[in-house]
Amino acid sequence: MLDFFDVRHRSLDDFRSKDLFSLRKSVFKDRLNWMVSCHDGMESDKYDSHQTVYLLGKASGHLICGVRFIETKYPNMITHVFNKYFNKIEIPSGNFIEASRLFIDKNRSEVLRCKGFPVSATLFLSMINYARYYRYDGIYAIVSHSMYIIFKRSGWPVSIVERGVSEKNENIYLIFMPVDEVSQKVLTALVKNSIGGCCHSLTQWPLSFVVREKGSNDL
Repeated sequence: MLDFFDVRHRSLDDFRSKDLFSLRKSVFKDRLNWMVSCHDGMESDKYDSHQTVYLLGKASGHLICGVRFIETKYPNMITHVFNKYFNKIEIPSGNFIEASRLFIDKNRSEVLRCKGFPVSATLFLSMINYARYYRYDGIYAIVSHSMYIIFKRSGWPVSIVERGVSEKNENIYLIFMPVDEVSQKVLTALVKNSIGGCCHSLTQWPLSFVVREKGSNDL
């Protein structure tokens, strides 16, 4: 089983906290070499706070993937960290969330990928289902060009709001990720074509998947 669920920062116990933040270090510092704050073998920052919710995916008891959510009415990375890389950043008032620290651990997800399981697509669908369940109007995020392409390949109709240049002189984008019924249907169809399942069950939150031996999608 691959289970997606949400947990608030204040509800993280020591084991979950260490597992999440050490895995984030291995992804964002060790593999991607981002300019992130690390201590005691873990990566975290001031945006891991009581206003933070984590969407996590676990298989066989192991954390596979996740993303950090903060409501945009609170201080967030878009408006307080990345704004210097853009000429202008304006997030409209409304019930929106910021997504950051999105990751899929390559080593831990390899078994699923070898079975053809669409890890990225299920994570994206989970993000939509979470947002719809809690009645958010959409998701904003800062992404690299390669991450933007991955989103577009999934069929999720994300749009570029602003373009910027990172400290590494690479193109980055402020994107908006809609969570409307159309977006949900696109991701539901993608996942269903890969692993089967009832369409109704794929729109629920929390979300669980049975991992079969064969699949067809590489997202």
